[in-house]
Amino acid sequence: MSSLRRLSPPLHLLRAFSTVTRFGGVSRAAEALHLTQSAVSKQIKELEGWVGVALFERNRKRLSLTPAGERYEKAVRAVLAQLEAATLELITSDDGGGALHLSSLPTFGAKWLIPRLPQFQQQHPQVTLHFVPYVHSYDFERPELDCSILFGEGHWPGAHAHYLTGNDVALIAPRTRVADWPLNSPRDVAQHTLLRHVTVPDAWLRWSETHQVAGLIDPLAGPQFDQFQTMIRAVMAGMGLALVPRCLVQDEITAGLVREPLADEPLRGGYLSDMGYWFCYPEGRTQLHALQCFLQWLLVCAEPLGAIPGVPAAQSAASTPPPSS
Repeated sequence: MSSLRRLSPPLHLLRAFSTVTRFGGVSRAAEALHLTQSAVSKQIKELEGWVGVALFERNRKRLSLTPAGERYEKAVRAVLAQLEAATLELITSDDGGGALHLSSLPTFGAKWLIPRLPQFQQQHPQVTLHFVPYVHSYDFERPELDCSILFGEGHWPGAHAHYLTGNDVALIAPRTRVADWPLNSPRDVAQHTLLRHVTVPDAWLRWSETHQVAGLIDPLAGPQFDQFQTMIRAVMAGMGLALVPRCLVQDEITAGLVREPLADEPLRGGYLSDMGYWFCYPEGRTQLHALQCFLQWLLVCAEPLGAIPGVPAAQSAASTPPPSS
């Protein structure tokens, strides 16, 4: 075998190696590759013979990566991701179309993104969006996902991030009689139950500091929720007050389903000044034409002129932090 050929193992061997590592064993990898377990085991041994290095340690029929195998797997995974992205770009480059696999936080998807998607379909009928189930701890190396809309400060390892909206906050209260929910100044918040979101557990603390009422309220007391939509429903049911991104609750405010009693108090630059919703994607997907079409459309939608009538959107700003390991 020539030295040049030895440095280029067959693709099917690399894919078997990466799949076994990802699933943690030969059995599940064989199911994913639609092969028998013996065929996958044979491919792993063939790759080890090809490179002349042990990639796995075998203890009682259990496989674990050797230190050399761990380093090699990271490189192989990146190469396979780039190859998949390049192939998809090639396939879709003639008509500028293709499929884009996207995940989004449920509330943001339902309240902000979905109502705007008919416009995207009209402008880019050649692009098909496939929604992938959302997971909180998103791994940007997952091969089945091209991009994701996440909530945070805009920094995720190995990802480009573009700010969309979300740092304009509304304090909302039940629509019951004002006498039952007196809220004439920030100090009055201390009389009510405060609802909290698990992603920003210090929201009320930062809000109280912004409005100079720190010490008057217990910012860590009150029920905690994992979705803003659930918090909105809880406020509607009379459970308490909540701080919610305006882009998610403006419909309910306009319809009178909840009140915004301190609307004149400036909340922008408060507890979500450094947080919001971001469109994120890994370096290997940067050149996808469908992704770039969707990104540019999203950024236009995030501008005030691109908002749905009656639903204000925050200003658009893009951030592209360098990928990190």
